[in-house]
Amino acid sequence: MSDTAMELRGRRVCVTGLGVSGPPVARALLKHGAHVTVVEGRDDDVNRERARTLRELGATVELGEPTTLPAGTDLVVTSPGWRPDAPVLVAAADAGVEVIGDVELAWRLRPAGQVWLAVTGTNGKTTTVRMLEAMLRADGRRALAVGNVGTPVIDAALADGPDRWDILAVELSSFQLHWSATVQPHAAAIINLAPDHLDWHGGMEPYAAAKAKVYGSGTIRIVNAADPALRELAETHGDPAAPLVGFSLDVPRAGELGLVEDLLVDRAFVANPRTEATELATLADVTPRAPHNVANALAAAALARSIGVAPEAVRTGLRNFQPEPHRIAHVATIDGVDYVDDSKATNAHAAAASLAAYPSVVWIAGGLLKGADVTGLVRQAASRLRGVVLLGADRHQLREALDTHAPHVPVVDVARTDEGAMAEVVAAAARLAQKGDTVLLAPAAASMDMFTNYIERGEAFAREVRALAG
Repeated sequence: MSDTAMELRGRRVCVTGLGVSGPPVARALLKHGAHVTVVEGRDDDVNRERARTLRELGATVELGEPTTLPAGTDLVVTSPGWRPDAPVLVAAADAGVEVIGDVELAWRLRPAGQVWLAVTGTNGKTTTVRMLEAMLRADGRRALAVGNVGTPVIDAALADGPDRWDILAVELSSFQLHWSATVQPHAAAIINLAPDHLDWHGGMEPYAAAKAKVYGSGTIRIVNAADPALRELAETHGDPAAPLVGFSLDVPRAGELGLVEDLLVDRAFVANPRTEATELATLADVTPRAPHNVANALAAAALARSIGVAPEAVRTGLRNFQPEPHRIAHVATIDGVDYVDDSKATNAHAAAASLAAYPSVVWIAGGLLKGADVTGLVRQAASRLRGVVLLGADRHQLREALDTHAPHVPVVDVARTDEGAMAEVVAAAARLAQKGDTVLLAPAAASMDMFTNYIERGEAFAREVRALAG
């Protein structure tokens, strides 16, 4: 038993939230002897069942919006999405009670010798950690991708016996990093940064600072070298004594990973970066081969190489990697037109990367923009657009940007929001498309105005495309 675990025994810990991270955190705390009270604002059937299960294990669970900190609390473990201005978290801060997140708790309780490799950024985190997991396993390592990719980090970190993991490829959100204090991965990558969750963080500067917390003391700083602001972030927030490794789609300089024609090349994790370079893979090994996905592959390769993964395993891992659904997924080719589902492109930054992968696009866009400015996105993509089909609550904002920056592009506005809307959207896109074009669902917006989530939106698109194909 670790010193941290002994410190938990008998402590009164408040866990906020019964979402993805709350129940596994509560179970871990109970296992280590803490007195656990869980507070959850939503009193519904799902949370009542979760509360029943935790109460059977010995936790106290309070449903309904919490306004005060449970009496005697000396530690709060909060779910990542809870804002710092939530009353119970404000009460904890006022009382001098430490507030941490699930990732911080997992780090403090992890077994000795467990290695963490971390990935953060605005887009592409899941793809990158999945690629990294595939590379690590191809090298024979006991490794698992965790975080927002299925297995809660606390469960993976504390697994023991035959289920114990030696290496965790950890996807970290800005929320999780905000609530972290001592996490020190062996190596960490910030793969990109664009405005997102600014209402939660209070602006771009605190959002970027939260991301930069991924660089702990001694953490190898891996950064997208194509973005000077990210390099500056790594230099100002990371450990200056730790190596700084760049990756980009350019020919790599010493200390970087990059492309030499169609080869992915390492000039960082070699004996002499000034004179040596190691071939890791080819562009043909990366699926899909969109530019931003190649950048994801290079970031994953840098993390893998930081712990000595062989070049052959990097290539094998990329070949074994299976992309997550609704991320630049080819659905069908009909009359020479490719139909691609990138419903996961829920913000302008992700949509821009997706659009940049294709030279002639019929773009399906719209939904909930959440206050985001799409002017730059439309201006950047205008030369690639064959046509546009708009849907969703905030489509008028996209229409205004298109009228200004792409007035030559035909636009179809689908106003209906019922179950048949996607059939009309796909039919309109098919009419606009010509042989050699790509019909691309990359909405640049959230889906909840018309769909349960981006998955349901992508499934609706794929279903209608397959119906069109007969």
